[in-house]
Amino acid sequence: MNKLIVSPSPHDENYTKTSGIMLNVILALLPAWGAACYIFGLRVIPLTAVTISSCIIFEYLCRKMMKRDNTITDLSAVVTGLILAMNLPVTLPYWMAVIGSFVAIVIVKQLFGGLGQNFANPAITARIVLMVSFPAAMTKWTLPFGEKVDAVSAATPLKLEGMSSSELDLIGQSSASYKDLFLGTTAGCLGETCALALLIGGLYLAFRRIISLSAPVAFIGSLALLTWVSGGDPLYHILAGGVFLGAFFMATDYATTPITEKGKIIFGLGCGIITFVIRRFGSYPEGVSFSILLMNVLTPYIELLTRTKVFGAKEAEKE
Repeated sequence: MNKLIVSPSPHDENYTKTSGIMLNVILALLPAWGAACYIFGLRVIPLTAVTISSCIIFEYLCRKMMKRDNTITDLSAVVTGLILAMNLPVTLPYWMAVIGSFVAIVIVKQLFGGLGQNFANPAITARIVLMVSFPAAMTKWTLPFGEKVDAVSAATPLKLEGMSSSELDLIGQSSASYKDLFLGTTAGCLGETCALALLIGGLYLAFRRIISLSAPVAFIGSLALLTWVSGGDPLYHILAGGVFLGAFFMATDYATTPITEKGKIIFGLGCGIITFVIRRFGSYPEGVSFSILLMNVLTPYIELLTRTKVFGAKEAEKE
């Protein structure tokens, strides 16, 4: 090996490659995915296979058409497909899942230049597009373990919270307990019900130093505080819905969230505040997806306000 080769910094070759980071994210999501298979049945497997394979195929074809180096080996398309599947109800038709994969990979990711150039989280954007385009299919929830209740009438914990006792009796459901929310035995998207599995995955990523806990803690903490101040149940609201999935796996996305610690805290606070406002005053019972997308748009401005000053550098004088 020639040790006299001159090259620009950095010179440390012991860095973590993109594929290594993505592999850790996949491993962190496996507990929640396994819990979804147990809770909602084996249809989770083909639905996940459809989103992952569609994302890989769309990325391969898109890069080939654009005459760019292929990037399917960095596993980012696999992560996008897996996170997208986690944001879908188990009953969603496969062709709709393919449309979601197309939106995530082609429109949000590749048309903006590929990994690291996208302005928003691809999976989050795809979920919102599917929710707006196919609201009936995206809100068709089933109860855990194939309980004999009409899939259309099954409601998520956040929806149940706002119902009266007579309305609960009418649909044959009861308000979810803390245990149900923590273990995931409630209606909802594949990857958002089991708080325990998501917490394990999030702490794994933090332990491996793949993510910082600044944004997740700020997100969850601000939502809990605002819910408590407004007279709601803070523990119920952080366990219900997609808070843990969004906080640990989407509010920590490298490409669409701030890189500074102050910026991450501001990002998390913004997500928590917007989620609370949507849940409290909006027509949607859930607001995690919209909050992350809105904060993704504000990320460049947050980075501009929180950027650090280079040691010894002087600001340009104004003329």
